[in-house]
Amino acid sequence: MSKLQSYKNDFVLLLESGFIAASQTDEDGAKKLFRAAGLLSPQNMMPKVGYGYIHLLKLELKQACKVLEEVIKTEPDNQMARALLGLSTSLTIKDVDKGEKLLEEAIKNSKDPSIKTMAQTSIDFVEKYVKKQPTPVQGQPQTKKKGPKK
Repeated sequence: MSKLQSYKNDFVLLLESGFIAASQTDEDGAKKLFRAAGLLSPQNMMPKVGYGYIHLLKLELKQACKVLEEVIKTEPDNQMARALLGLSTSLTIKDVDKGEKLLEEAIKNSKDPSIKTMAQTSIDFVEKYVKKQPTPVQGQPQTKKKGPKK
């Protein structure tokens, strides 16, 4: 048994630790943990989902979408990647509807209640804050300046 094989059981631990580190804004630690998980299981796409998650948290939405789309091309049934892609896409104003569709697909197709909850919460957030109508200040029509009275 190779030295690396003796750590195979630590894959999930490294992966979960990577997501926790990313959530706590420890990008360097998260990348190292995802890299280690990827070494233990190169065929598993979840470390790559982790990299997409890091981009999402940093609001690097184009990069997040690119990474997560690559995951879905390889694993079309990866509903976590689909939900994160849906959130990333729905935060880009021009693709809000496309993002919501991805989130709805994740809710429909996922068996994991955590993914369903995250996707539904994302849809609620998008509806409440991203699709929000302009504020009264933003929505006020421009008034024409009146010239001096004669």
